[in-house]
Amino acid sequence: MFKEFKDFAMRGNVVDLAVGFILGGAFSTIVKSLVTDILMPVIGMLMGGVNFSGLFIALDSQTYASIEAAHEAGAGTINYGIFIDNVISFIIVAFALFLIIKGINSMKKKEEAAPEAPAAPPAEQVLLTEIRDLLAKK
Repeated sequence: MFKEFKDFAMRGNVVDLAVGFILGGAFSTIVKSLVTDILMPVIGMLMGGVNFSGLFIALDSQTYASIEAAHEAGAGTINYGIFIDNVISFIIVAFALFLIIKGINSMKKKEEAAPEAPAAPPAEQVLLTEIRDLLAKK
């Protein structure tokens, strides 16, 4: 059973998937930081000093200074500002993956466009050609 698992895990596709998963996680962290720490403060400043990560609705209809204060009071919250951050992060990651896939597909098209070697004639045709050549020599 261990040998079968080792054979499965060491297959090229599984290793490639694992590497892609790890790189995707690292890329996602970078994009999340880009959105949360760089883009959203600028967008918030342009919109009059809005802090998107602090936008929420308290479900008990009370007013709280922050999400943390609402949670300490035991109120449920809808954190739509954090949701906006995550949507923007998703769009950036999806666009980056789109560009990567588009690049891979264009490389595949170039490989397909390369001229293929002519296919070998069928065995019957080769035999008939040999017979013809032998008869022509006689």
